[in-house]
Amino acid sequence: MKTTFLTIATIFTLAIGTVTTSFAAANNNQEEVATVLTNVSQINKIEIRGNVQLFVSDGIADQVKVYNRYYAESAVVKNENGVLCIASYNAKTLVVWVTAADLRSISAYDNAEVKSFGNLSKIDLDVNLYNNASAKLNLDAFKANITVNDHAKADVTGNVSEYNLVRDQSATVNNTDLASISKTEKITNRFTPAKAELAIL
Repeated sequence: MKTTFLTIATIFTLAIGTVTTSFAAANNNQEEVATVLTNVSQINKIEIRGNVQLFVSDGIADQVKVYNRYYAESAVVKNENGVLCIASYNAKTLVVWVTAADLRSISAYDNAEVKSFGNLSKIDLDVNLYNNASAKLNLDAFKANITVNDHAKADVTGNVSEYNLVRDQSATVNNTDLASISKTEKITNRFTPAKAELAIL
């Protein structure tokens, strides 16, 4: 499959359309530029790294919308063989909205954040969180495999027939509002209390 490699500096020339919208202007009155990328397709996996906030939603056609003004030299969007990779290490959060018709996997690293926009209706979805990444997902799925490592956080709601959770003891998971028919949970990397040494006088 043809590889599409995009940097934020070149998004304006490669994107199908560019629109302007006032986005998250809490700290200033400047307008953010929302760049819509429709020359991406068959996204089945998303990987995000760094200071990125990802909104993900279902749709009949794949689309990537990048809200940017300040990231010309620090953000990368790469689409290759169905894997959409997004990374930004700028101090200001890069906000991306991805619509995907056949999304099957999401992986987040560093301080990246994932949020579903509406319900994510999937047959089988894998979510993997690492480092201090976080996810807030509302699912309507047959099967969901959620893996939460390190100090990552997951907040999962909705309905899942088969729900499988693997988490480190140091991770945080809230699935109180998740309904499931079958549920498994495995805790890894449990804390091991240090053994006290006995001093024999």
